[in-house]
Amino acid sequence: MTGGAAGTGAPPTGLRALLDAAIELYAERPAEADRLRARRERLDGPLRVALVGRVKAGKSTLLNALVGARVAPTDAGECTRVVTTYRHGAVPRVTRLDADGTARRLPVHRVAGGLELDLAGAAPQEVDQLVVDWPAPDLEPVTLVDTPGTSSLSVDTSARTHAFLDEEDRMPGADAIVYLTRQLQPDDVSFLAAFQSRSGAGGSSATTITVLSRADEIGSGRLDALHAADEVAHRMSGDPAVQAVSSAVLPVAGLLALAGRTLRHGEFVALRSLAHAPPADVESMLLSADRFCRAQAPVPVSATVRAALLERLGMFGVRLSIALVRAGMPDARALAEELVHRSGLAQLQAHIAERFTERSELLTAEAALRTVEAVLRATPLPGDDALWRELERLRLAAHAPVELALVAASEEDGVLPAELRTEARRLLGAHGGSPATRLGLVDHASEQELRSVAVETITRWQARGADPLAPRATRDAIAVVVHSCEAVLAELDGPRSGLPGAQPGAGGPGPEGDQTEGDQPRLGDERDPVDPSAPGDQALRHVHREQRQHARDQERPARP
Repeated sequence: MTGGAAGTGAPPTGLRALLDAAIELYAERPAEADRLRARRERLDGPLRVALVGRVKAGKSTLLNALVGARVAPTDAGECTRVVTTYRHGAVPRVTRLDADGTARRLPVHRVAGGLELDLAGAAPQEVDQLVVDWPAPDLEPVTLVDTPGTSSLSVDTSARTHAFLDEEDRMPGADAIVYLTRQLQPDDVSFLAAFQSRSGAGGSSATTITVLSRADEIGSGRLDALHAADEVAHRMSGDPAVQAVSSAVLPVAGLLALAGRTLRHGEFVALRSLAHAPPADVESMLLSADRFCRAQAPVPVSATVRAALLERLGMFGVRLSIALVRAGMPDARALAEELVHRSGLAQLQAHIAERFTERSELLTAEAALRTVEAVLRATPLPGDDALWRELERLRLAAHAPVELALVAASEEDGVLPAELRTEARRLLGAHGGSPATRLGLVDHASEQELRSVAVETITRWQARGADPLAPRATRDAIAVVVHSCEAVLAELDGPRSGLPGAQPGAGGPGPEGDQTEGDQPRLGDERDPVDPSAPGDQALRHVHREQRQHARDQERPARP
């Protein structure tokens, strides 16, 4: 999984000061202090993305494909009933965190280039979660979490996932989620809406990507199954109820993706032998799994090897691989790359990078503000007035959540014209938060060139926003883009006196070291008040209102 640069800087100084002050105020309330301390530590760690969905949705298989190794159990064993966190580590390591708070190091059982997990005698209800350290480059920018099925027949098993994501009692275990489904149901939408309301995206869809999972099984596994899955995903993404809770809907064939990422030369040789066998015999075998694994078959590949291929690739994967080899796929590497491409995994990786990891500081910063607010509301203490004032100041100064929401909304018809969307997304920081990346310049562009392009871009977008014939939602979205460009220019101009301006994508005042002690407002300092009717927030409210009105208009029957 590729992860790009993560924005213009670390979370703002004011946010760290707010958390430190809150930790000090709640020093005699261990539960609240621990929660705040854990949230502060999360500011410096990789983003945590949970894979969530119903039982048998393919969560563990997709996680293995994202990691590039078989580290998550895919059977119905006891470990699939426990939340398991996969993070980057120099050496493989497995730690069991028990419900009573103790931690126990477990033996590492490596099998076939992967990992075999067990609970070492503990019952699932006695385990809070497993933590797996694994030396995979794809785990460096993001920590992945495998969760039990949300619709398990065991109420206790499903409850573990809900508790892991819930923020009512503690810090939630995920900053964003990839939700796997084969057909989105009303309770799935309700689940996602609940997560959004507690996540760091201000209730927008920016913290969720929906995956139409096991896409190769749509259309009975025919060679055109993935095209059919594309159409289903497109229809699903056009549903206003889905748009409200998810930033994208992507079809992914997890088993095909995993096979592509872990394909071995011997498997390619077996597939090549099948591709070169008499076509009529092979086509007859490909009619069903039973025929393919039949002991007596007129092909030079044993039944044992054929059964292993079926387990690794699935029926669709076997059919597709044989067709690709017949079409001239020369070696195992070429076939593996093609399988990954066709599976939809590369598209999902790009979306995770763009929507999550490249904006991780923004998501974690907003989530930290939500944690502080939750603690203050649940457990008010004398002297918390200064914390409330600083919390509100940081919230009002933040432009980042507005950018996140508009990036998610920009793909919908009616928000921005098609010819403006690509540039708008770049200017909003969808591909990275540095001034050069936002302005479409090389990383080593001179400050003069950056400033010149920023001024030209602001002028051009302001002219677009002045069009009186443009829909209100479009003009308001353009105002958000202009605000982002102005923030880029302000960053290039350096720190100014008075209230520190929010850097693009920083979620509040500038990063540490950008202000002198005299310029940085103290916690609770009421100078430099922030105007609560900042154009960014106001504009996005207009955008969302226009979208809701458009959806209502679409639902009304036409007048006779």
